[in-house]
Amino acid sequence: MPLTLITGTFRVVGASPDGDSVRFYPHNPQAFRRAGITVKANRAGGVQLRLDAIDALETHYTPPHGREWHQRAEFGRGAADALLHELGFTEVTRDARGTVTAATPTQADGYILTRFADKYGRAVAVAFAGAPPAGQTDGAAVFLDVDGLHRSVNHRLLAAGWVYPTFYSKLYVDLRADLAATTAAVRRAASGIWKLDATTSGFTVTSREQLTDDLVILPKLFRRLAEYLTLDETGGVDLAGFADFLAAGDDRLFTVPAGQATALDTLVRVRTDPATGQEKVTLTVPPEHIVFLEG
Repeated sequence: MPLTLITGTFRVVGASPDGDSVRFYPHNPQAFRRAGITVKANRAGGVQLRLDAIDALETHYTPPHGREWHQRAEFGRGAADALLHELGFTEVTRDARGTVTAATPTQADGYILTRFADKYGRAVAVAFAGAPPAGQTDGAAVFLDVDGLHRSVNHRLLAAGWVYPTFYSKLYVDLRADLAATTAAVRRAASGIWKLDATTSGFTVTSREQLTDDLVILPKLFRRLAEYLTLDETGGVDLAGFADFLAAGDDRLFTVPAGQATALDTLVRVRTDPATGQEKVTLTVPPEHIVFLEG
């Protein structure tokens, strides 16, 4: 099944783009409708994109009924800056809450390849700066190969170590395999997030500030920790019930290449660290070997 090519502009002033999501305005206001993709657009036609296959450290995540959480700014805000640079923005000014107040240029031309939206109405997309290759026109059906993937912003951010791989079941197998190989290479080089990543080596949470300001872990796991800790109004960090919390969730997935159909709680080990007496959390499978089912 091909992807639909949609040309347009990226605009960031007044928005709070992070490392894996940005606002996109198609040249043709009917582009998504004609492609059969149901998205949520603002009055000017802008659509929030979810960049496929990657997940940046959170710059502003609000769990249900909780306050806003963030991850280590060096990589969260760094990934956001890297994304905007890749899209062609050379100067970006943000206010204290991370909202862009000025940018040069004010908008940047680009295009996306997409075929569906997530449950929040965001177009799940592979994004590119500039004009499409010769022969590819707005609204065309495009088969994305690995060489084309390497020109995308998604791949560039992953290869530079700014983001984690987070794969979902609708991602094509050949593209996923290439992104997994890229992840393995950048991990071996200890580039970017991988020089401090504690996802599979294991970590303890000594305070909420340590979780938000110091630890570098897979954003999916961070979000589940934030949701769990939000339930404790005392501000504590007792993780004794975290495994049960995950088991009650709905993060269905399968592993590759094993092909095991399971849930996130079976891949997360929570054990008491004898050295500290605290609960140590470990993702037992590298993130590029996990494929989540679309919710």
